[in-house]
Amino acid sequence: MATLRRLQEAPRHLLVCEKSNFGHDKSRHKHLVETHYHNYRVSFLIPECGLLSKELKDLVMEIGPYYSVKNLPLHEFITHEFINTFVKKGSFSALTYSTRIDEDNTVALLPNGKLILSLDKDTYEETGLQGYPSRYSGRKPMKFSAEESTVMSYFSKYQIQEHQPKMSLSTVRELQCPVLQSSALAGEPEEACSALELFDWLGAVFCSADLNNQPYNFVSTYCCPQPSTVIAQACLCTITGFLLPEKIHVLLEQLCHYFDEPKLAPWVTLTVQGFADSPVSWRENEHGFQKGGEHLYNFVVFNNQDYWLQMAVGANDDCPP
Repeated sequence: MATLRRLQEAPRHLLVCEKSNFGHDKSRHKHLVETHYHNYRVSFLIPECGLLSKELKDLVMEIGPYYSVKNLPLHEFITHEFINTFVKKGSFSALTYSTRIDEDNTVALLPNGKLILSLDKDTYEETGLQGYPSRYSGRKPMKFSAEESTVMSYFSKYQIQEHQPKMSLSTVRELQCPVLQSSALAGEPEEACSALELFDWLGAVFCSADLNNQPYNFVSTYCCPQPSTVIAQACLCTITGFLLPEKIHVLLEQLCHYFDEPKLAPWVTLTVQGFADSPVSWRENEHGFQKGGEHLYNFVVFNNQDYWLQMAVGANDDCPP
């Protein structure tokens, strides 16, 4: 009965919110993006925008390919040839695909050259390696990302395939948006919504949920937090694939430059979601799935270059950095 009650409980998560300015010397936005290594979805929302600028559209189209390799032996990552070809000449990311972090053996190669192994008990004992027990009970092909076509030639003896990220672009009309003040992270009664309220609202928008709490709606009773305003249209773009942190940082910088010329939008958002079954979230912090597997972050970029940063992980993960 205790197990049944735990399964019925709503998944918990940890959410950290902070505010800063992109022009501050101690702003850590770049480091935060660069150390969230394995990303599968990036979404940005631009209020009062019906058509993406050429600069943003070109950037989205140039996110770049990634690769999948079937039945790749793990020892390939520790050969001198691989290290000299990829690790010493830049950075290289890889992640096992279609493996469940709580049940299967999972491997991740970080851009700094570290190889992370999340192994079941039997495999761990067979390897003879020194490690430590996972805090999470329980625990195929590899996915890669790289700039050069060297990846295709290097792994040509295996079944390697190139993939392009998928892009979805839509215009949301008559969207009810929360009113925000860049200086009020916790919100102001009757004047501005909080970062937490915005976070929930964004989730509803990305799920295309109704925001009007109509009595006949049996799917969602959610409504937009108050105070709010209705905007004529908003541009929502989502990119899905194996997405490199450096590409995401360039996209964030471009969104900052969105306000170089006067715009009707008071803010824009950039949301990045990590692979649910990655063995790490940020840096080398251990990550588990359990009921959700979420590890994500969201930037709210204001027209004065202030920003809010929201970072969320599952309740059993380490607190976001």
